[in-house]
Amino acid sequence: MRFSDLGNGRFQNPILFADYSDPDVIRVDDIYYMTASSFNYTPGLPILISKDLVNWKLVNYALKNIKEERYDIPRHSEGVWAPAIRFHDGMYYIYYGMPDEGYYVVRTSDPLGEWDEPVCILEGKGLIDPCPFWDDDGKAYIIHGYAKSRIGFKSILGIFEMSSDGLKAVTEDHFIFNGNDPKHPAVTIEGPKVYKREGYYYILAPAGGVKDGYQVALRSQNIHGPYEIKTVMHTGSSCINGPHQGGLVDTTTGEEWFIHFQDRGLYGRICHLQPVSWNEGWPVIGVNPDYDGCGEPVFEMKKPSTAFENEEQVYLEASDEFMNGDYGLIWQWLGNHKDSFTDFCDKGIRLNALNPSKEDEPVIWRSANVLTQKPVFPIFETEIKMNISGLKEGERAGVCMTGGQYVTAYIERNEDGSFTINVAESEGGDKDKKEVVTFSQNLSLFLSEQSGHKDYVVDSQNDIVFKMIFDLDEKANSKKLYFQNVHEPLTGKNPSLKIYVKAGEGEYKDLNIRFTPSDHTWVGAKIGIYALSVHKEADNPGYALFYYVRTKEL
Repeated sequence: MRFSDLGNGRFQNPILFADYSDPDVIRVDDIYYMTASSFNYTPGLPILISKDLVNWKLVNYALKNIKEERYDIPRHSEGVWAPAIRFHDGMYYIYYGMPDEGYYVVRTSDPLGEWDEPVCILEGKGLIDPCPFWDDDGKAYIIHGYAKSRIGFKSILGIFEMSSDGLKAVTEDHFIFNGNDPKHPAVTIEGPKVYKREGYYYILAPAGGVKDGYQVALRSQNIHGPYEIKTVMHTGSSCINGPHQGGLVDTTTGEEWFIHFQDRGLYGRICHLQPVSWNEGWPVIGVNPDYDGCGEPVFEMKKPSTAFENEEQVYLEASDEFMNGDYGLIWQWLGNHKDSFTDFCDKGIRLNALNPSKEDEPVIWRSANVLTQKPVFPIFETEIKMNISGLKEGERAGVCMTGGQYVTAYIERNEDGSFTINVAESEGGDKDKKEVVTFSQNLSLFLSEQSGHKDYVVDSQNDIVFKMIFDLDEKANSKKLYFQNVHEPLTGKNPSLKIYVKAGEGEYKDLNIRFTPSDHTWVGAKIGIYALSVHKEADNPGYALFYYVRTKEL
């Protein structure tokens, strides 16, 4: 396994090869807390902790479900955008924008426990990227951006005052910076994070777009402006595209660091850690070989100086044994989830075969009861074992990999009690997504033909195992180089997914799937497991029992 922590006092970027988009970070005492965008996935607002800014653990979520019921059906690319986490007066706050609804906040005194239900502090379309700031005089503000897709303009930053408890807007919103001015190097400015230092208000903000952008800093001696602006990090001579959007944090020893994302196409936005220095009152993020006041990303350097410099190497979990009939933190549902999606089973997790979209032909894309997880390795192998004996007629269960489009392999019980193995691919946009079955065959017949045993019969008690391999083609001679150096540009070959299936203790049979996820708006590819039904209502639905999901890096 590749650790960012090299074990010798140094680290390599990225610190997280996983889709934690729009990260923000704070330090409280000697512990660091990070959160990120979660869009339509629930639970949302992940909470990750670290003692050294390099080794991170996923420990909680701040948002159980999205408050609005319309997210009971997945609304892709909508939902929870670009949060900001802060600690004020003994409370942890996370503010987030929902571009179709407005600004919300959740808070708690214990970030590892339950968070309060979300409170809408300001309704409105096009309001995104809020960052709270409590000033020395006790006044509290939100500085934020705007989504052109909802409000008709972008590259402008706004501000409004809120109540001292941070739960309600108390003044009108107004602009404080216009990045559309040709004299400003800030095309598509958004995602502001606010800090105060030596009498200046600093706004760190990404500009230039997701794939090819850069980081700017604004400063003023008045929070309402006017603001000066300077580019403080760009790609430079590195291979890190679009190094921007993140959070500034200090250590107990006085160092400052910046966590930001890099768009890696089908993988989503992965997280990097950069040193921060200061030059003539401006931050310099990353290394600065040209001494021009604008940094560029670093690949390897000494770890941050913290109280836990010798922290044990850790990385994100990728496997789940479904202990005690429950699923781990690595999983998120595709939309708002309900208790009816699962039932307790001491052998694994029981996914009930439901049809929450109530459509005649349910598809994964509009079914909230799909469990998904972010890939945490560039290439990997995942084995998923399930039992299909609980499925009833018209019910199916299987595995999938999503992106802009997706592929799924599933087993469905027929009216006569037999099983069919199916492969389907999606087509169309988010609002009219359809699934096209590209392969369908009686499961017993398929396994018989593949194994050479004409009398092979799949018994209803048989366990089914899927193997998903996400890797470059074996003939690709660039495989080793491509994945040893994750700073490779976004060019060249991408991995493809192969899916194999077996019953009981039989041999794996190739389903001839060769699928490379396409980019999707804001979200990286995910793998998933599910049980669905064609029946709109079911008093006593069937189910699939999943024993484990085991993933290893290749």
